[in-house]
This record gives sequence, structure tokens and C-alpha cells, in this order.
Amino acid sequence: MSSLPRLAAALLAATILAAPAAAREITHAMGVTDVPDNPQRIVVLTNEGTEALLAVGITPVGAVKSFLGNPWYDHIAADMADVTVVGEESAVNLEVLVALEPDLIIGNKMRQEAIYEQLSAIAPTVISERLRGDWKINMALYTDAAGKGEEGKAALAAFDARVAALHDALGSSLDEEISIARFMSGQTRIYFKDTFSGLILNEIGFHRPANQDKDDFAEPITKERIPEFEGDRLFYFTYETGNGEANAQAEDWLADPLWQNLNVVKAGKVHAVDDAVWNTAGGIIAANLMLDDVETIYGLSSTR
Repeated sequence: MSSLPRLAAALLAATILAAPAAAREITHAMGVTDVPDNPQRIVVLTNEGTEALLAVGITPVGAVKSFLGNPWYDHIAADMADVTVVGEESAVNLEVLVALEPDLIIGNKMRQEAIYEQLSAIAPTVISERLRGDWKINMALYTDAAGKGEEGKAALAAFDARVAALHDALGSSLDEEISIARFMSGQTRIYFKDTFSGLILNEIGFHRPANQDKDDFAEPITKERIPEFEGDRLFYFTYETGNGEANAQAEDWLADPLWQNLNVVKAGKVHAVDDAVWNTAGGIIAANLMLDDVETIYGLSSTR
């Protein structure tokens, strides 16, 4: 039997079992879904969702591959050793997912709207609306669906308390305008406020240069626009997938005379930070690691 008929048969069988015996109604981006009171086999289809579950003590049976790592980000790899990879955020392997016999699937509309009906035929499926800066909203939804809503609230409250403590400890350093750059294969982006790191920097209380102080995501730029990276302090991260092209992009730009002429470069206030932590992972574990980085860079005691 070819893979497509096998998948169709599996979906049909899963549909019969998809409605949980004891359930709660969860309202999400695609509607209202009955989910089990105490799901035991959860598959998560976003990187930030994986971190949300891990943070409340849930190890999923399946998850999409991390954008960086083999197959997981370094900062979660130890906790994910026995988790099955079910494809990528934008390319879920439904056949592998079906074989895991999940009792709850967690995903995101930006990534999985097109396969929502198929996912729902396999198991109750809860979908968040957006990614980027919405990780807190999404974590509250995911942990509630997983039966760990109170634990999710506690984890978020602990993070907010860290942010408040860091804000107080930074004092006049918050007057600095923070610039953010990202290097990718053949592309350099300037990052704005509707990003993972942009949102957290804003919560801490940092300012952004006027040209970056906008509620947008990011914009690719050419070398002629390097002066737009000017600020009192500059953080940059590099999305290197293993072929060396992103690192080459970064090296080329960092050596450019326009980059070298930036006042922030001359002042020695440029910091290379981890792309997974500051941008790609997008969840609460990465968020706490980002706060660790800020504390280290500014010479502060840990707020953990």
C-alpha cells in the first residue's frame, strides 16, 4: 500500500478516536475544541510551543524540528532526547504524527492553517493565532489546553518578575537606544519591535533608535543602509544552518567600512548573541536565557 492510502486509512481510524471521553472546551484561533482533561500524548508543531510545554514539566511525544540544531536547539536538547521529530513547522509529516497516536495536537495558524482539518481528524487540535511577539499569549493557550494552565501562569509571572527586577537593576542604562541586526544566507535584516527580542527589550524598558522604533517585524537592507544600525548598543545574531553562508554574510558586513565607522562599533558596544535564544526559538526558555545574556552584558547579578 502506498503512503497516501495508508495515511487516509490512519486518518479515518483516528477520526473515530479523536473525540475525548472527558473534555474541556478550549477556544482558539480556529474555533472551539474539546480537549482531554489530562492529555498524556501531546504533539507540538511550533518551536515556541515546545518550550511552553517543557517549562511546565511536559515532554511531548512528538515535536517539529528546531530551526537550528540536530534536531533540537542546544538549550533544550537534553530534555528532548526521546521525542520523535514530526517534520518542520511548515512541513509536518502527518504519517509520523498519526503513528504517535496523540491525544492533543498544538499548532499555529501562520504555520498549519492549511492542514488544520487533517490535524483535527487525528486528535483534538488547538491553534494559536500568530508567532513573533505573541509567545506569552500562546503559552497561556498551550498550557491551558495541556491541563497545566496554572503552572503556565506561574512560569509567566516568574518571568515578568525577572523583567521587573532587571528593569530596576539597569537604572540609567535603560536610556540606551538598542539596535538589532540579523545575518542570514545572502541577506541582512534590521529588526523592529514586533519580534521576539524586540518585545522583550521593550518590556525591560530599553529604547530603540528612531528608525527601529516601530511596531513592525523586520526589513532586509543593503550595505548602503548600514548607518541605520547606529545606536548606543547593538546586538546581532546570525542564522547559520551549517553551510557557512550566513557566517560569511556576517563577516563581510562586519568588515565593511560603513560598519566599522558606526559610533557604536567604535565604542565597543556591539555584541554577538545566539540566534536561537534571541530570535528563532521564541519561547519562555529562550526568553529567560536572553535575560541571562542582558545581565551578563551589563555586569549585573542574576535575577533567576
